[in-house]
Parts: sequence; C-alpha cells; structure tokens
Amino acid sequence: MLVGSRLAGGRICVGYAVSYDRVFGARLLRLALTDESGALLGRVEDVVLAPSYGDVPSRALGFVANVQRRHIFVNIGRVGSIGDTGVRLRGGTVDLRRVRPRAGELLLSQLLGRRVGQETLMDVALGRDQGGGWSVSEVALGRGRGLYRRTRRVADWKEASALFDGGPMAAELAAMRDMHPTDVASTVHALPPGRQELIAKSFSEEELADLLEELPEEEQVRLVQDMEIDRVADVVEEMEPDDAADLLGAMPDERRGELLAALEPEEAASLRRLLSYAESTAGGIMTPEPVVVSPDVAVAEVLARLRDPGVPAAVAAQAFICEPPTATPTGRYLGTAGFQRLLREAPAEMIGRCVEHNTTVPPDLPERQVAERLAAYNLVAVAVCDGNGSLLGAVSVDDILERVLPAGWRWRR
Repeated sequence: MLVGSRLAGGRICVGYAVSYDRVFGARLLRLALTDESGALLGRVEDVVLAPSYGDVPSRALGFVANVQRRHIFVNIGRVGSIGDTGVRLRGGTVDLRRVRPRAGELLLSQLLGRRVGQETLMDVALGRDQGGGWSVSEVALGRGRGLYRRTRRVADWKEASALFDGGPMAAELAAMRDMHPTDVASTVHALPPGRQELIAKSFSEEELADLLEELPEEEQVRLVQDMEIDRVADVVEEMEPDDAADLLGAMPDERRGELLAALEPEEAASLRRLLSYAESTAGGIMTPEPVVVSPDVAVAEVLARLRDPGVPAAVAAQAFICEPPTATPTGRYLGTAGFQRLLREAPAEMIGRCVEHNTTVPPDLPERQVAERLAAYNLVAVAVCDGNGSLLGAVSVDDILERVLPAGWRWRR
C-alpha cells in the first residue's frame, strides 16, 4: 500500500496521502461520507471516473457510497471537501436511488491491480482541475506480489493512459458532458436514430433529463420508449415539471399510465394537474414549483432559498408570496418580490412588506396572450391563479419563448 509520496507544492503526505489539492483515491475507500454539518451518512465504496481521451485526463464523476444499505451514486458536484476523514457534501439532500453503471464509466476498484508494463497500478491521484473538479493527475505504480507489493514511484497519468482509454464512444460522451445542454441536443439531433438511442442509454438520469428538455417531443418519446419504466421515471423526476408534462402528454395512453404509476405520488399528482390543462395555455406551460413563501418569512431566509443551485435561474428571479398553504395550489396569492429588491432590504424584514406587483393570468389564457402580458409588464415570470386567487404555478420567460418562436428554430442556428 502507498505509505508516502511527495505531492504538489513539495508537501510530504503520509498514510492517507492527501494534500490541499489532491488525494489518492484508494485511500478514500471505506472512509466516511458526511453531510455539510459532518453527520455520518454512509461510507465511500468506490470512485467513478470518466474515460480519458487524447491528452484530456480521466476525471472523477463522483463516488459510489453505501448509504442505508444501498449503493448510491454521489455526483462530484455535490462534494464540498475531501479530507483525511472522508468526503463531506455541501447542501441539499442525498438521492437514495441505487447506482446504475453507465457505458464508458470506469470504477477505481476495477483499475487497481491492473498491469502497466512490468508494474502494477496501486493507486490513482486525483487533483483539482481548472474547472474546480477532480481529474486523474498521477498514478502510483509498484512491483511485487500480494503482501510484498510496494510502491516504487509516482508517475504522470499518461504512463498508464491505456487503462483510462474508453475508445471513440467514450471520447464522444466525455466531450458532450462538457457542452451546454442546448449544444448536446443539437449534436444528438443530427445523429442517426440508433446512435441517438445508444448515447441516451449511456447518459445519467440528470444528463438525459437535460437532453430531453431540449429535443422535440417526438424525439423524446422515441429515445425513452424502450427503456425500463423505472429508469424513465427517474429521468422524468429530474426534468422541469412543464417539460415532463409535455413528454408524458406525447406518450401513448398506456405508457403514460405506467409511468405515472411508477413516479412518486406527489410528483405524479403534480404532473396530472399539468396534464389537465390544454398544452397551449398558461396552465399547460407553467411550472407548478415556483419559490413560494408566506408573508411572515424573513428576507434572509427567502434569499437563501432563491440561491439554491437546484432552483432554475428564471424561477430564482423572484419569490411568490401567498397565504398558507404554500404548496400549489396555495392559499390566497399576495404578489411577488424580486431578487434584486430583496438584496436591498434588511435581512430581518418580513417579505410580506416587499411585495412589488401582483399581476396574474388565468390557467386557460392562450400562450400568445401570456407572452403579451409578460412583455407589457416587463416580467421575468407571471403568476397563474385560479378563480379563488390561489397560486397554481408560474410561467417564466424561458417557458414562453419556446412556444412563440417559429417551429424548428432551434436547428436553424
């Protein structure tokens, strides 16, 4: 096992082999996975790596962790820090869905012990890359067998590059993971159907959700029609609600029913409400999950909710203020407060005192008139309310733009 090696900045790292900006992956295995406060969630079981391509090194996609007796995937974007006690997450909750291997991905545990010429791969050093993620920077190589194996040197990762090479398909997938979802959709849209389906099956639920949101509905349906219903349900739960409703609305009735039954009850109920509205109306294109707060919540707490990276940018531009209950359909809608307005208020101020406007549209208003209302009042989003004044959801600028632009606009860029 690796006892010590000289790493970045001339630091000597003994035992756990970790410095401020790099860590040897095998030393993480069986260490703790904790939440932001340091509370134990589970144990790190493996490191998931993307294949290398050309001179671009393999990068860490995340970890396999044992949480509540389940092997789950923890995305590297959720990781706050890596230290000698394990991996600590930042914010949010843990997704307890079981990990699913994806085409082209590598597991550290499957690489350890592999031959590199006359030597053996004993460990892999992960270093901070320019994007803030973690990439393979070095490898620890040794000689000998079993208990007598010992580290002789730490070398550049390229000396073991063959172990990380995933071939042409892996290179294509790796390149797409660095693209904006819109550009991924353009690339996939131009591929033949068989190639599209192969790539879709290789994507994670989050990546596939981003892709589907950018594709025409007929392509969405085709890409998921042969997938297991549980995997499709996981993808749908990652999609924005209005996009998910569009996908379900384009499916055959039997497939739609199976999918709704596979979803979490709360998610299924929300989508059924969206599906009850005509597709080209405010109700059909709204998101049922804007940021909703009661008037007695402090500005500081509202800003914290709007800063959540899981909230889409258009939705995070304002908070919708309603009397309880705050889950849609809410109590009486009072108005909205924009993010910029809240930045100018005292943190302890109650948001009920910060209402800027209370413009609303009914759920059956045609999408063209919704666009006109947004333009007339210079709104980023507009509240959708029923006849009782309860908030049902909100239509944002990005929702309506896709509806009013000419058909096929995305592929004419």
